[in-house]
Amino acid sequence: MSERLQPGDVAPDFTLPDADGNEVSLSAHKGRKVIVYFYPAALTPGCTKQACDFTDNLDLLAGAGYDVLGISPDAPEKLGKFREKENLKVTLLADPDKKVLDAYGAFGEKMNYGKTYLGVIRSTIIVDEQGKVEKALYNVRATGHVAKIIKDLGI
Repeated sequence: MSERLQPGDVAPDFTLPDADGNEVSLSAHKGRKVIVYFYPAALTPGCTKQACDFTDNLDLLAGAGYDVLGISPDAPEKLGKFREKENLKVTLLADPDKKVLDAYGAFGEKMNYGKTYLGVIRSTIIVDEQGKVEKALYNVRATGHVAKIIKDLGI
């Protein structure tokens, strides 16, 4: 389990395939702010709610200078099905090796119904134009999280 990121840290760069298999790098977004959110699994209720919330607010976020990247351990094919089924507009990236999840502290011990296991920790990292962590939010809730981000960022 890796360390959680803190404001001021350099956000680890990454290159991951999107739902269409195209490579997307964090460094390609330099000069813009990026909301990188990590979620456990496509096509599940909480993750669907969160992805739909980001999609519904994408124009508002983009207008304020933010790009949104959603990362899960799902394969690109599953992300494509997720995008189509839910009409998602956010960029979904596949991290099946969990290397990026680990680098961002978004994979580790979780507890559910009294059992401890390893899994994706629902997290949101806001990266500034220079590639530094502006905010690092861990163990966030799927519902209401996007509205809270918008409020906290003053958008």
